[in-house]
Amino acid sequence: MHLSRFVLLICLVAVAPAVSADVAILRTDYYQKTCPDFNKIVREAVTAKQAQQPTTAAGTLRLFFHDCFLEGCDASVLIATNSFNKAERDDDLNDSLPGDAFDVVNRIKTALELSCPGVVSCADILAQATRDLVTMVGGPYFDVKLGRKDGLESKAHKVRGNVPMPNQTVHDIHGMFKKNGFSLREMVALSGAHTIGFSHCKEFSDRLYGSKADPEINPRFATALKELCKNHTMDDTIAAFNDVMTPGKFDNMYFKNLKRGLGLLASDHLLIKDNSTKPFVELYATNEKAFFEDFARAMEKMGTVGVKGDGEGEVRRRCDHFNNLNV
Repeated sequence: MHLSRFVLLICLVAVAPAVSADVAILRTDYYQKTCPDFNKIVREAVTAKQAQQPTTAAGTLRLFFHDCFLEGCDASVLIATNSFNKAERDDDLNDSLPGDAFDVVNRIKTALELSCPGVVSCADILAQATRDLVTMVGGPYFDVKLGRKDGLESKAHKVRGNVPMPNQTVHDIHGMFKKNGFSLREMVALSGAHTIGFSHCKEFSDRLYGSKADPEINPRFATALKELCKNHTMDDTIAAFNDVMTPGKFDNMYFKNLKRGLGLLASDHLLIKDNSTKPFVELYATNEKAFFEDFARAMEKMGTVGVKGDGEGEVRRRCDHFNNLNV
């Protein structure tokens, strides 16, 4: 090697920035040696749970989204409230997060603790379970990079302003996505998650009744929803499918529905009305392949939002509790 090249190499090494131990370096084979049955255990657990309760896939996808958009993908949404702290999951905006999603994560964690105790984070469990469940109901496959640590904080008062609400404008909702690094097109693709799952009547009832009823809802759809939700003030568990046509299948029907006035939430309907998002709705309504490709890429990106490294988190022994109470 020429002396000049050798000196240059030494200089480059000397000035190269050191990689902090706190930074999470994610990779798909993270547990290959430390927990070789990780993929198998997750897959078996989600298969059994989805067969038992078909809404698990939609609920887990929603749980993952709510986790990542506040404090990053760190399983903070799984923490239970205690005497000292009101946790994220107990904020009003999260009170409809489905119990089946929490349950499938806990089942997986229990099985993994028997196989490889203290190794797999709850954040990684939620990310992997979400991908497996999405593909089980017909959605696209996407890589899940692993190595996240579980967060050390979960505060209910931080939820509002970080999780989109159904009565917000496209501009406001995109502001939350943009803050987490997502483009407008990625926001619309991720909104396609509403092709599965359901929403409670209180989230869209203002579109149905009174002087502010939305005249742009498909009339037959509106009539059916009014009948379904007529007692929702006495029973807040009453809900409607987000995709009335193919509610249990992950496809592009959600976008087709928007063009027919069959969007359930006000924020859904706005995607076809707003000139900035309408072209993406029309693209995905006619091209499922484009939707699947964009959704998969956006989900891979979602899984990297705000991840914690070794110095910023832990591997919880239980997903609903921090390892130390004084955290």
